[in-house]
Amino acid sequence: MTTIPFDTLKFANRMKAAGFSDRQAEAMAEAQAEVFDKNLDELANKRDLRELKLEMSADMAKIHGELATLRWGMAVTVGGVVALILKSFFPH
Repeated sequence: MTTIPFDTLKFANRMKAAGFSDRQAEAMAEAQAEVFDKNLDELANKRDLRELKLEMSADMAKIHGELATLRWGMAVTVGGVVALILKSFFPH
């Protein structure tokens, strides 16, 4: 889990300085800390992105290999069609 340093006391003191009551400021600080804790689980970090990049690279290599096989299959098919066309124009 990723953590962000969040100073709830500093936040609450700022809210108090802005005119909020002690209870309001403390409740807001706790709520903000909860938001950080819950929502940070959903964020991707650099390690997550590196892992995804590796997975995608592996998938792309697999797809590239499959495309190479398809290209060879198409080349053989086109070659066969060309051979049949030439055979029809130049019979024995």
